[in-house]
Amino acid sequence: MSDVRTLSNASTVDNIRTIFGNAVSRELIEVGCEDANLAFKMKGYITNANYSVKKCIFLLFINHRLVESAAMRKAIETVYAAYLPKSTHPFLYLSLEIAPQNVDVNVHPTKHEVHFLHEDSILERVQQHVESKLLGSNSSRMYFTQTLLPGADCSSNEVVKSAANSSVVTKGSSDKVYAHQMVRTDSREQKLDAFLQPVNNPLSAGTTEVTAEVEAGPPKGAERPQDAEMEEVSDLVEMVDVQDDAVQPESGHLFPETVPSRKRPREDMDVELEKDDTRQDMTAACTPRRRIINLTSVLTLQEEISSQAHAKLQEMLHEHSFVGCVSPQWALAQYQTKLYLLNTTKLSQELFYQILIYDFANFGVLRLSEPAPLYELSMLALEDPESGWTEEDGPKEGLAEYIVEFLKKKSEMLKDYFSLEIDEEGNLTGLPLLIDNYIPPLEGLPMFVLRLATEVNWDEEKECFESLSKELAMFYSIRKQYIIEETNPTNSQSEESESGSTTWKWTVEHVLYKAFRTHLLPPKHFAEDGNILQLANLPDLYKVFERC
Repeated sequence: MSDVRTLSNASTVDNIRTIFGNAVSRELIEVGCEDANLAFKMKGYITNANYSVKKCIFLLFINHRLVESAAMRKAIETVYAAYLPKSTHPFLYLSLEIAPQNVDVNVHPTKHEVHFLHEDSILERVQQHVESKLLGSNSSRMYFTQTLLPGADCSSNEVVKSAANSSVVTKGSSDKVYAHQMVRTDSREQKLDAFLQPVNNPLSAGTTEVTAEVEAGPPKGAERPQDAEMEEVSDLVEMVDVQDDAVQPESGHLFPETVPSRKRPREDMDVELEKDDTRQDMTAACTPRRRIINLTSVLTLQEEISSQAHAKLQEMLHEHSFVGCVSPQWALAQYQTKLYLLNTTKLSQELFYQILIYDFANFGVLRLSEPAPLYELSMLALEDPESGWTEEDGPKEGLAEYIVEFLKKKSEMLKDYFSLEIDEEGNLTGLPLLIDNYIPPLEGLPMFVLRLATEVNWDEEKECFESLSKELAMFYSIRKQYIIEETNPTNSQSEESESGSTTWKWTVEHVLYKAFRTHLLPPKHFAEDGNILQLANLPDLYKVFERC
C-alpha cells in the first residue's frame, strides 16, 4: 500500500496542498520555460517571497524521474537569498524534460543524483526565469505587525508606498546581477591623489618652472636631467605664429566626415557642446586651435588612423578603471569583469603619434631655459652604442656638424608644423606641447636629434610627416630605460628613487591613461600583437573556485 494517496483528477497544486498543506499551496507561483538550443523544457511551482521555512523542500523531476541536483538547488537558492530572511528557504517543485542522451545518470550508485549536458547554461536560464517570476510577484508582501502603542503618532503616508512607485522599482531592477557578473568598480570615479600632484612633478599646479638640462656626459638611466625652464603659466602654452593672410576654412573641414571624432567631451560640458561642436577647435593640450590644415598628406594620415581603429579596444580604454603600474612599460587596468595588462610604452607612442597627426601645426611650445646645442646633443648620441656608429661612417665631429647644418635648413618647417624651434646658432630652444601636464623624458633628446636627421624621409611630403611624427612620438613615449630603477637602491639614492617613482607613476595614471580615454584610437593590431592582454575574467575565476 502506498504512503500517499491522491485523487486521479487532482491537479499538481491540489497534490501539493494535500501533502504539504494550505500554507504552501496559497503562495505558489507557476513557472515554465523552454529553450530549443539547449534542448530542455521546464515547468513547475515555486513559492513567492511571502513563504519561507527552515529547511529547503526541493522536488526535482528530470524526465519524470525523481532525482537530486546539488547545482540546481544551489543556483535557485542563490536567487531566493535576496528575497527571504537569512537562514530560511523556499518550497520548489520543478519538472525538467531533457533529451535522454544529454543526461548522465552514472553519478551515484542509486542513480538518484544526475548531471546533464550544458548544465551551466541551463542553470543560468532557469535562474533568470525564476528571478523574473519572483520580481513579478513581489508587488505584495505579507508582514506581521504589532498594535500601535497608545499615544504614538503615525502618518498614513508613511505606512505604505504607492503602487506606482513599487512598479517603477520592479521594472528598474528586472535584471539581477549575480556575484560572478558584478563589476565592483566605476570608471567615472576620481581618486584624491589626482588632485595632489607630486612635489617634483615638472608641471605641478603651483610650479611655474620646469628644468631640463643636457649634461656633458652620456645620459644615465639612474639620473633624470633637471634643467628646462618653463615661462609663466600664462606664457607656457605659446602657439605657433600664423600668417595674417592665411585662409581659414570652416573647422569641419579638418576632419573628413568619415573620420570619427577621437575626442570625447567631458560630461559637464555636454550641453554646451551639443549646441556648438567645439571639440575640433581644441587641441589635445586643451589649447585653442589657431589654423585649419587641409594638406592632402595630413588628411590621408588621419583617415589611415581612423580606418585602423578597433572599436572594442577604444570602448575598453574609454571606460577602463586604472589598477596600477607594474613597471614603467606595463600597467594593469580593469574593464567590466576583465583584468588587462597594457603596454604603456606602445600605447603612449601611438597616442602621441595620433596627436601629432590630428593636431598638426597647432601645438604649444615648451621653452627650454637654456638653449641645447644640437652639436653636443649629436655627439652624445654618437657616443651611445645604440646609434650604431662605426669608423666607416667617418669622424663623429663631421657627422655632428652635418646634422646641425641639415636641421638648421629644416628649422622653418619644423617650427611651423611641429613647434620644434632651432635658432640660427644651431641650438634647440623649444619642443611641442602635446598634452597638458606632460614633459617628455629628456634623457632621450640626444638620440632623438640623431634620428631626426638620419631616419626621417625628407623627400616625400606624406612619408616625411609620418616618419617625423613617429620619431617624435617615440621620443615622447614612456620608456623604461629613462625611468629611475627602484630595485635595491642605495641609502643615498633611496629618497630620490622614491620621489622619482612617485612622479612617473602619477604621470602614467593621471596624465597618460587619462589621455588614452579621450584621445587614443587603438589600432587593430593591438588586439593581436600582445600590447593589450587579458589576464583574468571574473566568471572564469568563479568556476575555478567552485571546483576547489
